[in-house]
Amino acid sequence: MAKPDKVAAVAEIAESFRSSSATVVTQYTGLSVSQLSQLRRALGTSAKYRVAKNTLVKRAAEDAGVQGLDDLFVGATAIAFVEGEPVDAAKALRDFAKDNNALVIKGGYMDGKALSVEEIGKIADLDSREVLLSKAAGAFKAKLSQAAALFQAPASQVARLAAALQEKQGDAAGTEAAEAPAES
Repeated sequence: MAKPDKVAAVAEIAESFRSSSATVVTQYTGLSVSQLSQLRRALGTSAKYRVAKNTLVKRAAEDAGVQGLDDLFVGATAIAFVEGEPVDAAKALRDFAKDNNALVIKGGYMDGKALSVEEIGKIADLDSREVLLSKAAGAFKAKLSQAAALFQAPASQVARLAAALQEKQGDAAGTEAAEAPAES
């Protein structure tokens, strides 16, 4: 018979799997408590980093419908449940793993698919949502400026043409006026 505290832990982890936009499974053997605290601070509000027993995590993943991660739940396992932007969490984990060799990224899960370490690295290399939105806004603004210049060009050409025509007519009238007294 299952103990109530384990049933509650499985239910909590399963809910974390369901509510997360992504998860990253890591091995943390060799990290001190202060290093784990640093990692949690680096993740900020974008992810919850949880150490859990492999058997509980396997059951919770099964309950949540997460498949393809069973082989990752070996050894000392901790999971980053990403609630915010997956790019930000992947970058934080990758950067922390570079500085602390004891943290090993094993794999992850996003959009109904298991992720390899390489795929998590590719996600970490992406620009954040805010950067991508600002790039898109800049591109739209540039296109709008080009369109405005294109629409304004015919009007300014007509104005220059009218000014040139008026100047030519003024020159022609001045030439005729200069020639008219000479004929008399």
